[in-house]
Amino acid sequence: MKFVEITGETLAQIVNDDEIHADDLVTAGVTPKSIIRINEQGDVEVRRPTQWEIVGGLLGNYQERIRGITGMDWV
Repeated sequence: MKFVEITGETLAQIVNDDEIHADDLVTAGVTPKSIIRINEQGDVEVRRPTQWEIVGGLLGNYQERIRGITGMDWV
């Protein structure tokens, strides 16, 4: 599976209001320095000490938002 890896700070710039809310990210333990990965289907995962944990998903044109904000593509 291909992913784009970003920080929690970058994720906050990418998400829309109808997706993951900032309060939900805080509840999930996502901080600005958290390591986040997003797969091609829009699933958002945060890196924990022993595993990756799904914390939500992106909707709509998230591919363009990710490319536009980060310049990255899925690898």
